[in-house]
Amino acid sequence: MDWNVEEAIRRTGVLSEGHFLLSSGRHSGQYMQCARLLQYPREAEQAGRALAGLFREERVEAVIGPALGGVIIAHETARSLGVRCLFAERKDGVMQLRRGFSIGEGERVLVIEDVVTTGGSVREVIDLVESLGGRVVGVGSIVDRSGGVSPFAVPYRSLLRLDIKSYAPGECPLCRAGIPAEKPGSREELVNRCRG
Repeated sequence: MDWNVEEAIRRTGVLSEGHFLLSSGRHSGQYMQCARLLQYPREAEQAGRALAGLFREERVEAVIGPALGGVIIAHETARSLGVRCLFAERKDGVMQLRRGFSIGEGERVLVIEDVVTTGGSVREVIDLVESLGGRVVGVGSIVDRSGGVSPFAVPYRSLLRLDIKSYAPGECPLCRAGIPAEKPGSREELVNRCRG
């Protein structure tokens, strides 16, 4: 049976409806929680295989993802490509390589994320890789929510493009309607940043 990303997202309940404060600071009535897909090893393997297929011609030598959302999918993509996997994580607000990870001078690195909206975390990882002498050959994600305009100077490919509206906090109709915002990842936490 052929794996299909749209069917997998539906079957695993990745898309939620409500009022969400995104990591970018923007608000949305929908939220993609790809961890719901990636919690299933078979789904994660298939998604990684599909992403790897988009970059086979790039001669990738390493794959890196930003913690936390990019870790599992970066690993599965690297496994499919037969290369090593790293992850970048924040320390004191700055994206860093830790845990003994390193990037060689000129190493061809693919950056993988679960969902790209503004691309902020991925750009930080790109800057990190380049500062260490690596060469970023592309960016991939399961879902592209960027609105069709790539936020990257390198090739960007995704398994699925979804146009989900997001709003600046001062322009959010959900805030104006008085609907409390949830910060994804901690569903009990209601965010009091809504201003009409």
